[in-house]
Amino acid sequence: MANTNLRGEDLIRHCGLNDEGKAVEQMDQHAFHRLIAFKLASNGFEVPPARNGNAESENQVLQLASDLFHKYAEQSRLLTGHLNPPDRRIQDFLDDALASTGITIKLPTAAINMDRYGMARQLSIPDDPSVSEFHNGQMDSYRLCNGVLHNPLNDRRTTKGVFHIADYGLPIPADKIKVPLVTYARLLEAALQPPDDLNLLPYTAGWKNPVRSMVSTMLRPLACPEVPNVSPEKRMEVRFFVPGGCVSNIDFVESIFGNAGDPSLPENDAGLDTHHWTGTSGCVILAPHIRGLNKKALGLPHLSDATDDQKATGMCWENEDDQYNNGQPFKITLRDKRGIMVTILADNYFGYCKKEVKTQIGLTANIFGLAEEEHAGGAIAFKSYSLGTNFYPDEAIVGTSHTFEEAIKLLGNTVIVHPKGYATDKKYTNIHILPQDMSVDLN
Repeated sequence: MANTNLRGEDLIRHCGLNDEGKAVEQMDQHAFHRLIAFKLASNGFEVPPARNGNAESENQVLQLASDLFHKYAEQSRLLTGHLNPPDRRIQDFLDDALASTGITIKLPTAAINMDRYGMARQLSIPDDPSVSEFHNGQMDSYRLCNGVLHNPLNDRRTTKGVFHIADYGLPIPADKIKVPLVTYARLLEAALQPPDDLNLLPYTAGWKNPVRSMVSTMLRPLACPEVPNVSPEKRMEVRFFVPGGCVSNIDFVESIFGNAGDPSLPENDAGLDTHHWTGTSGCVILAPHIRGLNKKALGLPHLSDATDDQKATGMCWENEDDQYNNGQPFKITLRDKRGIMVTILADNYFGYCKKEVKTQIGLTANIFGLAEEEHAGGAIAFKSYSLGTNFYPDEAIVGTSHTFEEAIKLLGNTVIVHPKGYATDKKYTNIHILPQDMSVDLN
């Protein structure tokens, strides 16, 4: 969602709400199925004949447009490697940040983009109306009379040992786990290669040739609201990448933050709308399949070569088969002062997806300034005095147990005593010793 001034069809398309703020269906089921068929066909996937009441007319449209779909798919193939603007900003950051590791990471260019609110929900359940359930190793989904029900594998979070940060960029808080940059790079490499069974798109589960692909979306969460007649609202951009079998996670996050549309279109490019952009970008990659990866293979040191901190946080291995984070869910992030943050979630718990977007809003608030978010952190405060323009000795500050004469006697030849009744340190000439009954007038 590019701004809060959306109305009518635009509001429905991006948020599934009407102008009164009520949830509405933006199109009927047949129209949605037709839209999905066109999207999958244009991405080069084989779409079987429709089975609904409008099957004949829809199949004719698919046949008539088949040459156009093939042409579009071929153009997309030729543009493999070309990134849309937000992905290009994130890719440039990764290229720079991971250069020292020697590992090259490329964001997906063939992920199916969810560019309309509600599409992810449709794709989370098989298209066959007689099938009302979908199950894989990470998710159980059910079609209900009033919507869908998703039960992720982990539906309650634990925080112990969960928050990991790559050793790069900004300082790492003491309560977070520092991870070698090369380990982050290898985790990211694995995260972007989900297994086929996890990439299976639920909507196509009953097809002869089911679609297996990653799925993506773009969010534009609000970081700083508009102040009328003073400053416009400011939004950041966040790209989400998930395995096809976890498309329900996108359904969840867009229900909270809205859907910002197709990132390839100029009208959705934050870089062309600097008036409303914070200049910051986020990326979230869902990767439950990386739990259980081998510590040694990820580049962590052996126990005998590890630092005390690595031993304390488990960032080393003792046995050849030791698993990263003991095979438990975790999240790991890479960020710096440019305001770009790339996070891997090794869990499909819905709460992590929401909280990670809020965390990235927090980084944006810190980088952008003039904004605040509950996860944005706090300030470092130092004790100080306001002494005004006139200063007179106050026993509460200067005390009464010492005199100027005693101080000069103790300091001896390390100070120069001036005729006006004060002394200056010979080595540190900006330090002056004043009588206990002096007064200062800055006027």
